[in-house]
Amino acid sequence: MDTAASIPLAPNAVPLLGHVLPLVRDPLAFLSSLPARGELVRIRMGPRSVVMVCDPVLTRQVLLNDHAFDKGGPMYERVREVVSDGLISCPHSRHRRQRRLCQPSFHPERFPHYSAVFVAAADGVARSWHDGQVVDVTTEMTKLATRVAVETMFTAALPSEAAQQTVGDINTVVNGAFRRMVRPALLNRLPSPGNRRYLHARDRLQHTACSVAARRRADSTDHRDLLSSLQRTTDPDGLGDGARALTDAELADQVLTFFLAGAETTSNAMAWALYLLAGHPEVEERLHAESDGVLGGASPAFADLPALQEAGHVVHEALRLYPPAWLLTRTVVEDTELGGVPLPAGTLIAFSPYLIHRRPDLYEEPDRFDPDRWRGPQPDRTAYLPFGAGARKCIGARFAVAEATLALTAITTRWRLVPLSGRPVRPSVKVTLGPRGLRMRVIARRA
Repeated sequence: MDTAASIPLAPNAVPLLGHVLPLVRDPLAFLSSLPARGELVRIRMGPRSVVMVCDPVLTRQVLLNDHAFDKGGPMYERVREVVSDGLISCPHSRHRRQRRLCQPSFHPERFPHYSAVFVAAADGVARSWHDGQVVDVTTEMTKLATRVAVETMFTAALPSEAAQQTVGDINTVVNGAFRRMVRPALLNRLPSPGNRRYLHARDRLQHTACSVAARRRADSTDHRDLLSSLQRTTDPDGLGDGARALTDAELADQVLTFFLAGAETTSNAMAWALYLLAGHPEVEERLHAESDGVLGGASPAFADLPALQEAGHVVHEALRLYPPAWLLTRTVVEDTELGGVPLPAGTLIAFSPYLIHRRPDLYEEPDRFDPDRWRGPQPDRTAYLPFGAGARKCIGARFAVAEATLALTAITTRWRLVPLSGRPVRPSVKVTLGPRGLRMRVIARRA
């Protein structure tokens, strides 16, 4: 069903493909052009009409009203191909129960243990480098985030060979999902090499998650990891029609959801933070002074987080400029209105934290890296959405920020990273937003 004619259509749509070409060629520039057309703008992903929400207040309304604006649309169709009905993709009707069952795994009392894993992984990566070495920063941060995901999720349940294969499969799925989202569905059904690689990687990921979950069901040991917590949590109120504990299928979905989210999004945030620091030596100097003063040469720990304010500001600013989940979709499940415009059930909605974070009416010089924005009063809650908002806000938000802050501190205490050229690094636009071809030279620090 098409939306109200009062919503303007973005220019340069072509028959059958709609706006696929600008979405594939330069989606960030295309999205950034839309607010000039209005608070709500129609775009076409293939033959489907999608209402793009460009206004921060209306975006927050969509996020808070998860009953009317349910998880759905092209983005979540692709996510569900991989993780089925995990916490980030399940419909509103199943979310509250799943959230209650998953919440204990992210209780603050678990964070000292998780933080030790964060730092050990960062120390391991940092120790593997040598002075003057050129590293692919995105690859190195993926190694780090993957080790964190494996050890916090599975402890030793996933052999190293399987972990490496899983990382490769995640990359294949993430690389292919965005194109499958914006192009006509017919192209996704063709037996092309890209489609075959995508489906093979997806099937192997699902098999891995099911196998790990099944092995743990037979193990009564509490390994103090996320998987053990998920297995043991029950819902005393029995909300919804589901079982009081996660079923085997639900457990596999959550395993894959948290592994996919943890390995991909956090690695991108850390890679961007290191790149942005390299271009701003005055911020880098303040960060070094902070870590030297707080740590005195030791590795960071959970108890140090409140004192690592400069590192936290860098992480938050990197997430503002390059939010990993840069484009999200919803489906209107009942007739409603948004900004005074009627939206019938079935309308597809999209919104972009990247677009919101780059609005000049919300941030002074929004394209400039400025961690000092996070000193004093924080941005309005409608202006900063790297983890969403409302009942569907990312359950791992605190986990991700703590991981990135401690890892960034552990690395920059030992090393300075210098770009190989003065050319700006461009984003690699997939389902997530990472830096493309980020190779840097590591220079040993003498604190």
